[in-house]
Amino acid sequence: MQVAPFTNLNWAYQLHYYLCFRTHRRRTCFAEDRNAETLACSLAEICQRHDYHLLESQVYPDHLRCLLSLRPEQVVSTAIQTIKTNSSRECNRQLGLAAPLWARGYLARSVGRVPLSIVKQYLNQQSEHHGYDKRVRPPIFRYRAAEPVSLSVAHAAFELNHHLVFATRYRRGVFGSELGETLSKYWLKVAENRGFAIDQRVRLF
Repeated sequence: MQVAPFTNLNWAYQLHYYLCFRTHRRRTCFAEDRNAETLACSLAEICQRHDYHLLESQVYPDHLRCLLSLRPEQVVSTAIQTIKTNSSRECNRQLGLAAPLWARGYLARSVGRVPLSIVKQYLNQQSEHHGYDKRVRPPIFRYRAAEPVSLSVAHAAFELNHHLVFATRYRRGVFGSELGETLSKYWLKVAENRGFAIDQRVRLF
């Protein structure tokens, strides 16, 4: 089955990332106001050119901190590489700073507006919310990961959670206990092969 995603998601700018990276050997390259302003202007221009939504930024003498918002298709590691490479080139060109400007590595943390515990509580209350807890054929199958799964890529570990909802056509009730468990096991295999993890799953229909 081919599933086509939505192509226009204005609310996708809810994916916020707190970023921090330091100068090479912690040199105080941006102690002067002129240098700090050059970096800030360069950062804003880079984000605008690459369609990154820069929410806030602060330049310190030896490091940069910023709050960035990305679309789902924009990879945070690629965004940071783009910012570091382009800002280094611009600062070296305008200020004559010695290369390399930035140290290796970075800190990136996702910042969500909805606490994860609220989403989990919402999932647990779905049967009561939709009234399925009182029907003859109750909600069938639940899955919960025994331990949280740590995901990682080259030079980074990450925790990015998405709440997904799939509804059967016309909301037909098709999932029994056996089918719900079979589908859950299949999705767990897909997750292992594709590099993502499933924390919870609830079957309602």
